[in-house]
Amino acid sequence: MLATRLLKTLTRRAAAAGMLACLSAGVMPTVASAQNYPTKPITLIVPFAAGGPSDVIARLLGEHMGRTLGQTFVVENIAGAGGTAGAKRLASAAPDGYTLLIHHLALAAAPSLYGNLGYDTLTAFAPVGLVNTGPMVVAGKMALPATDAKAFFPYLKEQGDKASIAHAGVGSNSHLCAVLLSQALGAKFTQVAYRGTGPAMNDLVSGQVDALCDQSTTAVPQIQANTIRAYAVTSAARLDVLPAVPTTKEAGVALDMTIWHGLYAPKGAPDAALDKLNGALQAALKDKAVLERFKAVGTGVFPQAEWTRAAHATRFKAEVEKWAVSLKAAGVTPQ
Repeated sequence: MLATRLLKTLTRRAAAAGMLACLSAGVMPTVASAQNYPTKPITLIVPFAAGGPSDVIARLLGEHMGRTLGQTFVVENIAGAGGTAGAKRLASAAPDGYTLLIHHLALAAAPSLYGNLGYDTLTAFAPVGLVNTGPMVVAGKMALPATDAKAFFPYLKEQGDKASIAHAGVGSNSHLCAVLLSQALGAKFTQVAYRGTGPAMNDLVSGQVDALCDQSTTAVPQIQANTIRAYAVTSAARLDVLPAVPTTKEAGVALDMTIWHGLYAPKGAPDAALDKLNGALQAALKDKAVLERFKAVGTGVFPQAEWTRAAHATRFKAEVEKWAVSLKAAGVTPQ
């Protein structure tokens, strides 16, 4: 009987030891790996073609954040469907912090434009932090007869569907701007979709399309090189880098649009990893070299109080709701 009791005691102890070993082998390494994050390169998805504004911002941030975290950021361009192809790739990625997405406000507008995204916009992503904010620039090819905003917008309205406006795919910033411009002028244009703003800008420079609403990030260098003509910026005030270009309000056009980028991880990524990513992002946004690069292309950072993960989540939810109302008012329905 004593032997039986001893055997039971030893069995219970063995079971407890086994359970502890399982916990140590399972849960503890997960916590430790999150604390040691990152231990390998990080993939940064850009949901548009190389050379566009999101790509430019991604490479600038990736280089700086990589130095801070001691790991390489590998930029992966996954273009298509107005940025939703790249977003879908992130939504299905392992939530370990090693796959990220940089995206602009089009991520928030997508549910109002696409009927079957393959993910829930409000629950699929973990906001890491806000990156930059700035206006769009309404630009045209150099061969257009209109040389200033006063002549351009009436010309565009008169041309109607004879005028071609390029964009980076349904739901992209350039597409949303074109939709709002069409609504403001009361005219429908021929919209030409591309896999990113980079290819769209190339065709504007070569004169294959008439106009393009582009982020200042990539429009400013072309404007300064006199390869395209800027007619207006969609911000409340003129850009310091383009002082001669009026605002849409000054031009008499009711179009006010401010774009922004954010950094995202898949939902469920460890808080420890997200906090480190946010810290590295904040370090980049404080860097004078990064700020000078932003300023040179007419964009800037948010107030520092909005650099937190929570502030990003709040803005993202509000933008989803805002664009649902705006696009419905413009007569746009999910396709």
